[in-house]
Amino acid sequence: MTDKVDFTGVQWKSVEWTNLCLLYLRAHESRLAQPILGDDVAAGDIERIDYDFGRMHRALHPDTNQFMVALRSAQFDALMAAYLQRHPEAVVLHLGCGLHSRGLRMAVPDGGPWYDVDLPNVIALRRQLHSETERYRMIGSSVTDPGWIEELPAGGPVLIVAEGLLMYVTLDEVAALLHRLLDRFDSGELIADFLSPWGPRMSRIFTAGLIKWGTRDGREISRAEPRLDLVGSSPIMAGYERIPLSRQRLLYRLQYAIPAVRGYDRIYRYTF
Repeated sequence: MTDKVDFTGVQWKSVEWTNLCLLYLRAHESRLAQPILGDDVAAGDIERIDYDFGRMHRALHPDTNQFMVALRSAQFDALMAAYLQRHPEAVVLHLGCGLHSRGLRMAVPDGGPWYDVDLPNVIALRRQLHSETERYRMIGSSVTDPGWIEELPAGGPVLIVAEGLLMYVTLDEVAALLHRLLDRFDSGELIADFLSPWGPRMSRIFTAGLIKWGTRDGREISRAEPRLDLVGSSPIMAGYERIPLSRQRLLYRLQYAIPAVRGYDRIYRYTF
């Protein structure tokens, strides 16, 4: 039997707690008869973790919120898989990886190296659950710190993935990060989600201004880093028709019909 991993020290509403919540929602969704994401690795991780998930369950309302997480992650997975099918040798940079299991679920056999990057305290939690291999690495650093990039190989293609991350750093910091990454690699894609201009406005009311910026069409990124060409975007709620529970499917359908809600969080794909 696998030993339990002690996460009881994770503080309520901390960065670590937020990442543990997302892991819990992915695990919860995986147990449906017809899941959208079906993250069985997340389910296994939750089984190993010693934590008060009863309190978390009551706070998260997972029967509804699991689908927002699953729909977004499933779209990221599909876009990543399409790129890696074309470029299996590419370096993968999963920025702000949290406790996500992508590096374990999606790594291409005999493909390029995969780097999960997040704050040192988050990576410390990851290391209790999973180990590095020759092709899978974890880097504990703020993505805005230029030093961690020196740990990466140089040249060749790269897939840069940032789910639920870049809205928490300023646009100037995003531009500096992208400049450094594009200088290091020859070609690649960036897949990231951004909030609408309502994001920072709502954040000033509810989360003390944690959301730093928003966008109507994602073109701020191409203006900040002209080497990046915007080639597509999609609301994170796209695919709500796949929700297997009728009440929740209707709720998401009604939300999707409201332009401001549908466009609040969108996934954007860029090439260079």
